[in-house]
Amino acid sequence: MKNLGVVIVGLVLVTGLTGCSPVGSGLLGGVLGAGAAGGSYEYHLKRQKDRVEEGFKAGKIDQKEYEIRKGQIARDSLLQ
Repeated sequence: MKNLGVVIVGLVLVTGLTGCSPVGSGLLGGVLGAGAAGGSYEYHLKRQKDRVEEGFKAGKIDQKEYEIRKGQIARDSLLQ
């Protein structure tokens, strides 16, 4: 979450620096688009983590499988 805060502050600074210039607008659009894609990816990983935890609590998967899946999700995360 600390990294997410840094990204948000960076986006605010970029917004202030670019103003209304066409080059800045394109750059800002690219940065915001990448930020939105990264955010949706992290949301997807959180949902996967929640599903794995539910499966473990319900007894659908064992401890070993739970640890493997949690490790995979952690490795895929951008905000470790």
